[in-house]
Amino acid sequence: MRFIDRVDAGRRLAERLEHLRDERPVVLGLPRGGVPVAFEIAHALRAPLDVILVRKLGVPYHRELGFGAIGEGGVRVVSDDIVRMSRIDEDDLAEVQRGEEAELARQAERFRAGRPRVPLRGRTAVVVDDGIATGATASAAVQVAGAQGAARVVLAVPVAPPDTAETFRAKVDELVCLSTPAVFSAVGEWYHDFSQTEDEEVMELLRRNAAETRDEDAGGGGPGRLATGPVRLPVEGGAVELAGDLTLPEGAPGLVVFAHGSGSSRLSPRNRAVARALNDAGLATLLFDLLTPEEETDRANVFAVEPLARRLTEVTRWLRRRAAGPVCYFGASTGAAAALWAAADAPGGPDAGGVAAVVSRGGRPDLAGPRLGDVTAPTLLVVGGLDDVVLDLNRRAAQQLRCENRLAVVPGATHLFEEPGTLDAVADLARDWFTGHLTPAASAP
Repeated sequence: MRFIDRVDAGRRLAERLEHLRDERPVVLGLPRGGVPVAFEIAHALRAPLDVILVRKLGVPYHRELGFGAIGEGGVRVVSDDIVRMSRIDEDDLAEVQRGEEAELARQAERFRAGRPRVPLRGRTAVVVDDGIATGATASAAVQVAGAQGAARVVLAVPVAPPDTAETFRAKVDELVCLSTPAVFSAVGEWYHDFSQTEDEEVMELLRRNAAETRDEDAGGGGPGRLATGPVRLPVEGGAVELAGDLTLPEGAPGLVVFAHGSGSSRLSPRNRAVARALNDAGLATLLFDLLTPEEETDRANVFAVEPLARRLTEVTRWLRRRAAGPVCYFGASTGAAAALWAAADAPGGPDAGGVAAVVSRGGRPDLAGPRLGDVTAPTLLVVGGLDDVVLDLNRRAAQQLRCENRLAVVPGATHLFEEPGTLDAVADLARDWFTGHLTPAASAP
C-alpha cells in the first residue's frame, strides 16, 4: 500500500480509528512529519490535536546510542540496562538531560505559540507518526504519553516493518498500522509525496485544530452558521468532498476564495501568507483543495480549467447560502485561470450574485482565453518582473479583458515570488485591490 501524501495517510487512518470517537481521545502528532497525518485524524474524530515532544537522551560519548528519553511535564524514561552498561553516572545523566530540556522547551514554545499542553490524564492518547522505521522515537513517545497519565495509549501509523509492528503490539494498548510490507527500507518509499514538513506547517495545523475544537465546544458549526476552521465542501452533487480552511474575522466586509495552482494545495505557504495579510485587514478567507488527493495523481486534472472553475462556482454557491457579503477570488498559476473562468460564469455585480473582484498571482490567464472577454469583475494581474513568459501572457490577457483591470509588475520577482519582500508586495497589492472594491459594496444601503 502506497500513500499519496501525509494527508491521504491521515484520512485512511482516520477511517480505522472511528471506534475511538466516543472515548474523547487526544491526538498527538510526532513533529514534524507526524502532525499532518495527526491533523486529519483529529479532524475526523473531532478531537484536540497536540504535539508529543520527546527528546532522546544520548550517551555522552556516543550520542546516537540512546539511554532514555524525556518529555514535557518532567517525564523521564530511562533504560537502566543501557545506563549500567555505558557506565553513565548521575552527573552525566543530569548534564545530558539539562541540554535536552532546553531544546524541549524551545520546541514547545515554537509549536504551540503560547497555548497550553493538552492534558492526557484519564484520556485515550492516540500517538501518530507518518511511519516507523527503527521505532526509537515512537517508543519514547508512547512511554511519555503513558507517563503523562493517559488511560490508554493507541499508536497509529500508516506503515511499519512487520517485526517492528509486532514489537509495538506489546508496548501499547492498541496498534493501528495500515501496511506492514515485508520489504522495507525507508518510510518515504511508501509515499508518492514525502516532502519535508516545515515548522510553520506544524504551527498552522495546531492553530487550525485549536480554532476548530474551540468552535465545537462553543456549539458552532450548526445549520446556518459558518464556523472558522477546517470545512468540508461538497461538490458535484455531494459525490465529491473537498477539504478547506475558513477564517472569518468578525464584521468582515467580504470573503476571498483562494484557487491554488498546479502542484499546490490549500496548504500552500505562499497563499497562506497572503491570506494572513488579508485576515489582518479584516477580510475573510477560504483556502480549499480544488482536487481530491486521488485526482491530483493525474496531472491532466490540474490543467482542466473548465471543470476546476465549475467546482469553484459550486463552492461559492455553498458559501453564499451560509455567509453574507461579497465574494472575491484570488487565483495562483493555473488556479487563476479557474478563478477568471468562474468569474465569467457569474456576471454582474456582487449584489446580483457576481464576483466582487479578482486577483491573479503569477497566473495563467491564457488558459481561460475563451472566457476572458466575459469577465465583469475588476481584475488585478500580479506578475514577477523576472517571470518573462508569464508576464507576456498576462500582457496579452489584459488586452482581452473588457472589465476594469490592471497589470502590476513586482520588480525583481520570479514566478514563485521567493525573493525577499516580493510576496509581501503581492499581499499589499491584493489587500488594496480587494478592500478598494469591497468598501463601496459593504457600505451601500
